[in-house]
Amino acid sequence: MWKRRALGWLFICITGLLLLLVRLMQIQLVETKTFSKHNVNLLEESVKQRTQELVIDNGRGNFLDRNGVMLTHNKVPVLVLFPFLKKMDWEIEKVSAISGISVNVLKLAVEEAKKPFAFGDPQPFELTKSQMKRINALKIPGVFAIEKKFERSEIPAEQLIGLTRENPKELNKRYPNKELSEKTLLGVSGLEESFDEFLLPEGKSKLVYHVDGSGGPLFGINVKYVDPANPFYPVNVRTTLDKDLQKRAEDLVDQYQIKKGGLVLLDMEDNSVLAMVSRPAINKRDPYSGGGISNMMMKQQIAGSIFKTVVAAAAIDQNLDDPTRLFDCSKKINGKPELKYNYGMLDFTTSFARSCNHTFGELAKELQKTNPHLLEEYATKLSLVGSVGWQGDVYHTSDFKQFANEDDGRVFLTDEARKDANFAAMSGIGQHEVRVTPLAVANMMATIARGGKKEMVRAVSKIEYKNGTTMVDFPETSLKGDIISPYAAMKLQKLLREVVLNPNGTGRWFKDLPYEVAGKSGTAETGKYENGMQLHNKWFAGYFPYQNPKYVLVTVNLDVMDSEGGINLLFTDMVKMLYEKEQGNEE
Repeated sequence: MWKRRALGWLFICITGLLLLLVRLMQIQLVETKTFSKHNVNLLEESVKQRTQELVIDNGRGNFLDRNGVMLTHNKVPVLVLFPFLKKMDWEIEKVSAISGISVNVLKLAVEEAKKPFAFGDPQPFELTKSQMKRINALKIPGVFAIEKKFERSEIPAEQLIGLTRENPKELNKRYPNKELSEKTLLGVSGLEESFDEFLLPEGKSKLVYHVDGSGGPLFGINVKYVDPANPFYPVNVRTTLDKDLQKRAEDLVDQYQIKKGGLVLLDMEDNSVLAMVSRPAINKRDPYSGGGISNMMMKQQIAGSIFKTVVAAAAIDQNLDDPTRLFDCSKKINGKPELKYNYGMLDFTTSFARSCNHTFGELAKELQKTNPHLLEEYATKLSLVGSVGWQGDVYHTSDFKQFANEDDGRVFLTDEARKDANFAAMSGIGQHEVRVTPLAVANMMATIARGGKKEMVRAVSKIEYKNGTTMVDFPETSLKGDIISPYAAMKLQKLLREVVLNPNGTGRWFKDLPYEVAGKSGTAETGKYENGMQLHNKWFAGYFPYQNPKYVLVTVNLDVMDSEGGINLLFTDMVKMLYEKEQGNEE
């Protein structure tokens, strides 16, 4: 009996030891980098227990403006101190004399430190190049003057560039075949999301030292510099933004208290984004609350009279723009008396300048009677339907899109609405089911300004390797599909200029600006109400200088009362700012 019991216990012990051995093998040999459902890298965690480190650069790619200035981060020359200095007699007086930081302040900082730190972080104390050189020449263990990458407290064009977050589950879903730390940052919106695969880190650059149980140096006081040692990574994504223009544009949007809306500024020369501002701003504490993470410049909005430009283009080609024909602008589009905007009898050109609803409602009905698809065809020719952001084949990625979250524009949702004359009239003034993005409106203005040629809009010109050579180019690319005729483009240009030149035109406020402006206004009814009053979307979209276009600018204020929220001052100050900048560059 006792033998059987002993054998049973022996079996249990051996089985337990075998299970323990298997578990140890699993931990030590098999799942060293992806342990448990959390994918813990045991090798990394083991190293962390016996080392202390200061990350200089997390290894994720960087965003630059068109002049090579870092947008999301900046590199700051800082003084790095290690906590083991508190156990040493080091030349603190010399470091103090060079840096200008008092001895007592340096002592206190080191005494309180539990890990390596950049002095002054989170607002680091910036050294000069001369100070860096002299401090490093002292060769004090645990004292370094280096350039460290810091995230900017205020990131320009934050919705366009986007956010990064840690998300191990999504990381594994996106990159199942890559060995990445669960702490790897992922792009979750904007360009960070679109270009995420290119931006992934090869490894971190850091200063490391080994410690014993008390935190003291384990192997003397030798600090090592660890770097992926890859001359090509991290990459730099060179955007088409101008950081200075972006900052000024954001300041103006905030100055004029745009709570929802913003602006798009395009460079006509290469059809690229110079500045893009979206409000509301991102809530730093909770990015997914308040709508700030959405880029309003790439979201469908009710267009209002901006869409009359499309009706005008179709009317020109269908010979409905007879200069002798008069329209009764004392009526609304439903035939009832127009009390607020009673303009009397107007011709086609003046109707466009004064934005007469009755004229363009009638024209839209006539176009619909000729062909129910005409409005959509011309909206497509002017790049309002579909998307306008750069897309194409990049490496193994087919149909790569720079703007991952761009909405498509549209005119009608159903064939029933398309064939209804009343819906056509409402659509002709940019109401009913018409939805466009401010980015697409900007591209429409650029298309007209260049004589009808449609191009994709870029926010990134290229991706560069760390050593400055080009990894990927994003060339100027035409948008597919039919285009308006050069004749129609010329006529539209004159109509857009008349909006500003006409004494009663809706753009007359811009007549005396230093650049000659051509453009179109819009005030759209949103169907939303506040305190019993309907809210509106207010637009002005234009290009300038008229004779030799350089810029396209769209300003929009969304969901505002009819009596407030105008964007004329914002548009005006942007034009003046661009003119002054241009004059300064010429000097």
